[in-house]
Amino acid sequence: MADSIILIEKQDGIATVTLNRPEKLNAFNHELRAAFCRVMQELRTDSEAGVVIITGAGRAFCAGMDLKELGGGLREDGNVTFISVIEEMNAPVIAAVNGFAITGGFELALACDMIVASEDAQFADTHARVGVMPGGGISARLPRAVGVRKAKEMSLTGNYLSARDAERMGLVNRVAPKDQVLKAARELAGQILSCDQTVVRQMKRLYDRATRAPLGEALQIEQDFFRAFNLGGRAGDMEQRRQAVMERGRTQVTAKQ
Repeated sequence: MADSIILIEKQDGIATVTLNRPEKLNAFNHELRAAFCRVMQELRTDSEAGVVIITGAGRAFCAGMDLKELGGGLREDGNVTFISVIEEMNAPVIAAVNGFAITGGFELALACDMIVASEDAQFADTHARVGVMPGGGISARLPRAVGVRKAKEMSLTGNYLSARDAERMGLVNRVAPKDQVLKAARELAGQILSCDQTVVRQMKRLYDRATRAPLGEALQIEQDFFRAFNLGGRAGDMEQRRQAVMERGRTQVTAKQ
């Protein structure tokens, strides 16, 4: 545990970061933003944090920015923001959305690599209703997640989106019962940790770079990663891992039957 406004739990290679301002629906005031940025920067170099999960205390994931402090800007010490510290993470980051993810809180979830939501979670972009312009990347990330027309609908109406609808649209990876969202996120984290962690981190970097580039450039980026990583004499090791993958696949198919 670090600052009381941020709770940290580390177990089995998973670091769980909890926004702990439940009386304000975990809205980001300066104190919470600064503590969050500091914790994420520490976890970036923590060898024990193979996967990071972000969640909120109480009935909200994060209700966005504390509007009383909006005029002060978003940047903290070190010229970082609560979004940039997620973008700079080497380990995969999962948002465990346990309730409301509104505006800045929605941007926080979108900045994560994956989203697991509770059945009662709700997502909304209320910038247009509040009367402010976004600064946390929603205009870039939301259309890439759900398509430009649906993104415009959400942003221009301020309407709420349920967890199940978000899952159907591909915005959310998994939906879990209200009291099991952290369990589901940790299960997903465990599956990630069962893979080759060097490849996991390189694959995360590859996706981050390729999805921000035009198609032709993205294909070249992948080829660059391929040559840099695969042509290093790992054939024997890869064959052994391939056999384990085949066995895992057979087990999963049998379990679903």
